[in-house]
Amino acid sequence: MNYALKASALALTLGLAATASPAWADFWSDAGAKFKGVTLHGVTESTPPSNYIKNVLAPEFEKKTGIKVDIETTSWDQMYDKAIKDMEAKTGIYDMVYIEQDIIYSYLARNFLVDITKTLKDQPDLKAPTYDDANFTSFADYFKDTSGDLFGVPMEAFLKTYLYRKDLFDDAKIKEAFKKETGKDLKPATTHEEYTQIAEFFTKYGKDNGLELWGTTAQAHTGHPASWYEFFESIVPTFGVYNWGIDAKNNYAATVEHGGSMNGDKAKAALKYWLHLRDIAPPESTQSTWTETATTFAAGRVAQGLIYGENAAWIASDPAQSKVVGQVGFALPPLEPGVLDDAKAGKGYIGYYDGGAFGVPVTSKNKEASLLFLEFIGQNEVQPDWAIAAPRITNTATFDDPKVKEMDAKLGGFYTMLKDEGKLFAGAPPYPFHAQVREATAPIFYDILTGKIGPDEGLDQMAAKAEEELTSLGYRK
Repeated sequence: MNYALKASALALTLGLAATASPAWADFWSDAGAKFKGVTLHGVTESTPPSNYIKNVLAPEFEKKTGIKVDIETTSWDQMYDKAIKDMEAKTGIYDMVYIEQDIIYSYLARNFLVDITKTLKDQPDLKAPTYDDANFTSFADYFKDTSGDLFGVPMEAFLKTYLYRKDLFDDAKIKEAFKKETGKDLKPATTHEEYTQIAEFFTKYGKDNGLELWGTTAQAHTGHPASWYEFFESIVPTFGVYNWGIDAKNNYAATVEHGGSMNGDKAKAALKYWLHLRDIAPPESTQSTWTETATTFAAGRVAQGLIYGENAAWIASDPAQSKVVGQVGFALPPLEPGVLDDAKAGKGYIGYYDGGAFGVPVTSKNKEASLLFLEFIGQNEVQPDWAIAAPRITNTATFDDPKVKEMDAKLGGFYTMLKDEGKLFAGAPPYPFHAQVREATAPIFYDILTGKIGPDEGLDQMAAKAEEELTSLGYRK
């Protein structure tokens, strides 16, 4: 072969290598090749983070791997019902399910989910070089078993925080009126007494001035679990009642009689406080879940409220959905004395650290392809735009991204609060009987909300019912 031919052959070889190299070197296209023609089916709640997965990440994943992903977004109750029925019946309809933080312990107890840690260890060819569960925040710990294996890739994590209207709190006329009426300066509340006083003032102020304005939100639906969760996850902890008032170390006692605190003085004070807020909140509050409280705040109908973080950022920044853009402040929930000290000491918490993960049911017919998708959404690389589009952060590196920092400044430090104060909040207690106790006690709670039972009597009945259910399930001996 002469020099020219050698040179030509070498050039051709190098050209082919250059052409083939990216495809061979790209993990996603290589890993997805053997799953050609597969369509993954997932179910999740229709929230901003989930919609981002459906509209952005799923199409990106398909482009990189050739694996189609069909994400079904629906209401919270439908999502939960569809997922659990599929796993119970072992029908294998869903390859991925949304796992809310508070239900993971029940799923683990029933062996519903694929062990992600073990599977990736046993099948290293499935492990993406850009995926590492060490990249997750401490929120991922809620999706691990006692041995530390991960069963869900976190896809949203946020705090339920105290939102207030800066334009109202900073208005000179309103501040003067508040000072005249209460003798105090108008500022975000740090105690329940202060919060109540502010709520009462603004409800009266709205009425006196012919405004569609009330003093507080209330997630007080009379027939939806959202109200039960508001009380047990967001209100009673601020009074110093933790883990629903059930003492797992004391034979799962719930009643004061047996050493629990579900019907104790703090819980009863918390319920009366919250019912009063409900009574001076907008009329839609008796039919409000976590969604409606957000839309109420975004519509400019309240001065303050406890709002789930998944909604806080769009309320503060999206003019297409919110009338209070640029007018939203964030603060810690109002607390009783000693509660903050409990949280700092690890003896309690001040509110709910909410969120969820995507897991793979053991009944999935496409486990390996599903794990690839979970790894894809768990990468550091896809997080910043996701965090901006939906106010959730699951990877520690996301806090330091320039775009996220810029958004944090626009939101008045919302992400900084998640980073610095997240440790003061907590997820649901690690109860595998979570759903059973909620369902057993919720009808009594709804009777309290509709006035069929008084709050003290109602909590007494709920605590007794909780113990009855726990006995039936074998937890109380």
